[in-house]
Amino acid sequence: MASEASRTSRFTAFRDQGGLRGVVRRVWRRWWVKGLAILALLAAIGYGVLWVTILRDLPSVDQLRTYEPPLPTNVRGIDGTPIQSYARERRVELSFGEYPPLLVRAFLAAEDKTFFEHHGVDYPGLGGAVIDYARKFGTGRRAKGGSTITQQVAKNLLIGNAYSPTRKLKEAILAYKIEDTLTKPQILELYLNQIALGRNAFGVEAASHAYFDKELDELDLAQLAYLAILPKGPSNYDPVRHADRAMTRRNYVLGEMLRNGFITQAQHDQAAGEPLGTILRRTPKFERVGGYFVEEVRRQLIGKFGETARDGPYGVYQGGLWVRTSLDTRLQDLAAEALRDGLLRYDRGRGWAGPIAHKDVDGDTWLQTLLNTNIGLDYSDWRAGIVIARDGDAWQIGFADGQTGRLPRSGAQMPVRGKGGTSFGAIEPGDIIAVAPAGSEYSLRSVPKVSGGFVVEEPATGRVLAMQGGFDSRLQAFNRATQALRQPGSTIKPIVYSAALENGMTPASIIIDGPFCVYQGARLGQKCFRNFGNMRAAGPHTMRWGIEQSRNLMTVRAAATTGMPKVVDVMKRMGVGDYQPYLANALGAGVTTVSRMVNAYATLANNGRAHSQTLIDFVQDRHGKVILPENWRACDGCNARDWDGKAMPRPGDRARQVIDAMTAYQMVHITEGVIQRGTAVVLRDLDRPMFGKTGTTTGPTDVWFVGGTPQFIGGLYVGYDTPTNLGGYAQGGTFAAPIFKEFAVKAYEGLEKIPFRAPAGIRMVRIDRASGRPVYGTFPTDADPKAAVIWEAFKPQSEPRRAIHRGPAPAAAAATNAPARAANTPRDSDFLQRQGGIY
Repeated sequence: MASEASRTSRFTAFRDQGGLRGVVRRVWRRWWVKGLAILALLAAIGYGVLWVTILRDLPSVDQLRTYEPPLPTNVRGIDGTPIQSYARERRVELSFGEYPPLLVRAFLAAEDKTFFEHHGVDYPGLGGAVIDYARKFGTGRRAKGGSTITQQVAKNLLIGNAYSPTRKLKEAILAYKIEDTLTKPQILELYLNQIALGRNAFGVEAASHAYFDKELDELDLAQLAYLAILPKGPSNYDPVRHADRAMTRRNYVLGEMLRNGFITQAQHDQAAGEPLGTILRRTPKFERVGGYFVEEVRRQLIGKFGETARDGPYGVYQGGLWVRTSLDTRLQDLAAEALRDGLLRYDRGRGWAGPIAHKDVDGDTWLQTLLNTNIGLDYSDWRAGIVIARDGDAWQIGFADGQTGRLPRSGAQMPVRGKGGTSFGAIEPGDIIAVAPAGSEYSLRSVPKVSGGFVVEEPATGRVLAMQGGFDSRLQAFNRATQALRQPGSTIKPIVYSAALENGMTPASIIIDGPFCVYQGARLGQKCFRNFGNMRAAGPHTMRWGIEQSRNLMTVRAAATTGMPKVVDVMKRMGVGDYQPYLANALGAGVTTVSRMVNAYATLANNGRAHSQTLIDFVQDRHGKVILPENWRACDGCNARDWDGKAMPRPGDRARQVIDAMTAYQMVHITEGVIQRGTAVVLRDLDRPMFGKTGTTTGPTDVWFVGGTPQFIGGLYVGYDTPTNLGGYAQGGTFAAPIFKEFAVKAYEGLEKIPFRAPAGIRMVRIDRASGRPVYGTFPTDADPKAAVIWEAFKPQSEPRRAIHRGPAPAAAAATNAPARAANTPRDSDFLQRQGGIY
C-alpha cells in the first residue's frame, strides 16, 4: 500500500509540473541542448544541399572495375605486320606490372608524393588549393590543382574537367570511394593509361612513341622524368616551343625524385645533364603504308561499326579493334611505284603544274604550318617542303623534320604549264612544293595532274592484295580505284563475248568485221559503229581474232546477235554495272570502276565463280572475339602442326557461280591470245600463262589494262579526273599495259608458272587460227605465238567436226603406214598430259 501511495504521489507531482511537456520545456531551456539541436538541423540542411548539388548525380565508382579506355583500332597486313591505326586518342593499354618502376616514381614525384600514404585526398594540399582559389576568385586566373592521382582519376574518368569548387568536392568524395574500391596499383594503372600527354598521345606508352619514338621500357631516367612533367600541361612544356621551360621542370622532377629517395645522387646528376632528346612530331613509320588501301578499310569499318562509342561498342576510333587485312605490302609498293612511274612518264615535258598547296607563313611559324597540312610524299627521294623566303638567287624551303634547304634558280627552270616563264619566278613564300635532292641543294619536281587507279586481287578468294588510287593519298584523298566511275572501253569486250558464248557462239564462230548500223528511232536516227582509230573493216573472222585485235564492229555485231538484254544481264551478274540494253554499252560506254572490272576478270579466272571483293579478312574486338565476318566459325584443325590421319579441314567457300564454268574458261583461253599476239603483246615476254585485255576510250580520255594469272589479277586505268584528251599516242596497249608490266616483272618473281585449269567437260581441239576449222595431222607449237594451228577450247558438242569420208579406204596403204603413224604422230592426250592433266 505504501509503494502504491508513493507512485500516486510522484504521478501527482509530475502532473502538477506540466507532465511530459513540462520536462521538454525544462530540458530545452538548457543552452547545450539548443546548441546540439541547431547543429543537427544545420547538418541535415547541409546534407540536403550536398545531396541536391553533389551526391545525387555522383557517378558510381563500381564502373571503374570494368572501365575500358578508348583504344585505337589497329590494322595489320596479310602477314600480320602493323600498317595503320585509327584513333582520336593514341593509346596503348598496359598493366601495372609493365610500367618501369622509375616511371612510376617519376610520376609520384611530380604529381603525388604521398600517394601510397593517403586515402584518396591529400588534406594539406586540398586546403592550400581552397585558399588559392579564394585568393584568385574573380581575377580570371586559375587556382593550383591540389589534386591527388586518385582525384585526377575521378576527374578524368567520372566527372570531367569543369573548373569549380563543386568539382573539387566531388573529386574528394569519389577519390575516397575509389580508394575503398580499387587497390593502389589498379588506380595507378588507370591513371597512367588514360592521362593526356600531348601530341594526341593518351597514356605513357603512346607518349613514349610520340616524343621519343621508343618503347616505354627503352627510355632512360631523363626521358621518363620528361613524360612525368606533361600532365601539368603538355603545351606548356612543348620541347620545340618551350624547351627551356621543359628542361627546368624536368630537372625539378629529378630533384623531387632525389629528395624522396627514389633515385641516387649519381642517377640524378647524370639525368639532369642530358638534353631532352625528343623527336619532332611526325606520323608513326608503320602508318605510312598503303595509304589508299587503309583509307578504304577505314571507310568500310566506319560504315559497319560507326566512329565512336555513341555508335556502338565497336566504334572505330575508340573500340580497340584488331583488323587483319589482305594488304600485301610488297605488291602494294610495286603497284604504287608502277602507277606513279607511268603517270610521271606521261606528264614529263609538260612543265611545272604549280604548287601542291599554298599557306600563309609568318616568320618562324612555317614548321607548324607545314605540319598542320599533313602533306607528304613517299615517292622515290621526293620531299614536300614549304617555301619560306627568297634568299638571293635561291628560295629557302623548310621540311616537316624541321630542316631547311635551298632551291637555286638552276633547280627550278621548268616552264610553268599553260603560262610560260620559269617556275623559279612563279614560286611564292607559302607555296608547298615537291623537291628532290640535287647535291647539297634541291631541285623542283612537278606532281602530275593526270591520275589513275590500280587494283590487284586474288581470284581464288576475292581478297584485294594492293590498291593505289592516285599519285599519293596525302595529296589526293579521292580513291580512283573504288570511287572513280570511268568508261572501261574495250576491257568490257570479254564480258560481252562471254554472253555470246553462253548463248550458242564458240571461239571459232565467224563474225563479220564490217559496217554495222542500227536505227535508233525518229529522234536519234541511224547510228553507225566503227572500229577504233577508224581501222578498215577486215571481213569475216573468228571470235578469237576479233577479241585479240579488239574489233569494235565484231563486238557490236556479236552483242546484237546475242541480244543486249542478255549481254547486260551478264554484266550485272559479274558485278560490272547495271546498264540499259544499248549497243554502245557493248563497247564500254557505261561507267564502272577499276575495282569492279578486276573482280569481273577474277571471276573469269575462277571458272565463273564470283567472290565478293574484300579488303578485310576479319575483325576482332579488344578481347579477341571475331566480330566480322558475322557468324564466323573457327576452322578446326586448320592450324594443326601435323596430319592426324583424318579428313583434311575444308574452309567454307562463299563463291557464287555467276556464269558457266566452261564459258569462263573459254574466255580466259581466248584472251591469253591477247597477250600472245593481240593488243597486249608487250606482256608476252613475261613468259607465263596470262590473260588480259586492253582498253582505250573515245578521245582517248582513259587507257586501261585488266588481266593476270591464276595467282592474282591486276587492273588499272590512267586518265584526268576531268576527262581530257590524252593524245592519240596514248592507248591501252602502249601505255596501260607497260605500267602493268613494270609491276608484273617484280611481282611474279619466284612464283610458279601455273596454267589456267579447265573445268570438266572442256574439249581441246586443234583448229586453224584464221578460219576456225579443225586441223588434222599438224600440231600446235609453243615456239611461235602466231602459228597457224592452235588449240581451242570448246564445250561438248560445239566443236567443229571433220566431214565424213564416203569413198573406199585405201586398205593396203593404211595397213602399211598404220604402225608408223601410231608410233610417231603426237596425240591430243599427250598435249593434255603436258598441261598438267587439264580436261
